[in-house]
Amino acid sequence: MAQVDTPEAGQGAVGRRDSGAGTWRAGIRRAIRVGSRPGPWKRGPVLAALALLLGLFMLLHAKIPNRIGGLGSLAETFLPWFGLFVPVLLAGALWRRSASAMVALLLPVVVWLNLFGGLLGDKSHAGGDLTVAEQNVNADNPDPVGTARDLAASGADVLALVELTPRATGTYERELAKTYPYHTVQGTVGLWSRLPLSDTRPIDIMDYGPLADTVPVDKKMASNRALRTTVATDHGPLTVYVAHLGSVRVNPEAGFWTASRDIGVRVLDKAVATGPRGRVVLLGDLNGTLDDRAFAGITSQLRSAQDAAGDGFGFTWPAKFPVARIDQILVRGVEPDSSWVLPATGSDHLPVAAAISW
Repeated sequence: MAQVDTPEAGQGAVGRRDSGAGTWRAGIRRAIRVGSRPGPWKRGPVLAALALLLGLFMLLHAKIPNRIGGLGSLAETFLPWFGLFVPVLLAGALWRRSASAMVALLLPVVVWLNLFGGLLGDKSHAGGDLTVAEQNVNADNPDPVGTARDLAASGADVLALVELTPRATGTYERELAKTYPYHTVQGTVGLWSRLPLSDTRPIDIMDYGPLADTVPVDKKMASNRALRTTVATDHGPLTVYVAHLGSVRVNPEAGFWTASRDIGVRVLDKAVATGPRGRVVLLGDLNGTLDDRAFAGITSQLRSAQDAAGDGFGFTWPAKFPVARIDQILVRGVEPDSSWVLPATGSDHLPVAAAISW
């Protein structure tokens, strides 16, 4: 039987030709889109640039000028936290599938690890001939009795307290007397000890310069913020400095204002340099992190117990959500075995402690 072409059969053939042509055109459009789409090395140029800038910022932080609102010291105070930008940029690089941004992120990662990677592990070990501790007890502490009892129970052999007030000093003396038979208070700073103290003297870190001699002695002593004393140990004398450096401020006019603190840093630096040689411990609220360039003179003479024998960054302030370690234990001539942050008391600073040995 002869095959008869019907209109429907013709329409089917045309439909198949149109479908094939449509598929062919769609393929061309896809190829054009793929060809015009930037490759993985060309994607995310802004992310790559930001990653490189972050790395260079951390690498060259010492070059940031301080004469403009103290920007250098401000950046160095919170330098570890700039590492948080790395996972943010990483998430953006993964979302954009940017190979260039991923490679650029290696710079800030390597720089951050070089600066702070050593603090990530626990470097403490058992031992210690003497335990020292320090806390800024806060002039507005609502519970000095509780704070004193918590610190007495810490096991410290030598305890430094700063930001003492005339009203609260008697409370600390009374509550700590049983644990610490020896103590000295020089203005707003004090040291309590299980071991005898001698050769105690104040260090004027506030009234410094040509006008210092015009300030009455009683007024200077009332507001004194640093001292030096000698602790008699079984291994010989240990020179102990206690200091509460001037406060820093951030404001729109002056930026990061550190003038008062920096004067104290220079005086304390000189006091340590010209003081007794041998075994030295510095305890105090220095109102700055040791990454801050202002402390270069002190850190060239003393080393941080937290850096040498701590676990982590050991942030101390503010107590409710610590973001910086401004309470320090620095040593020379002794070996830090461990360093740690004590539980919160009624203060806005966390106390710090370290075990040292000879």
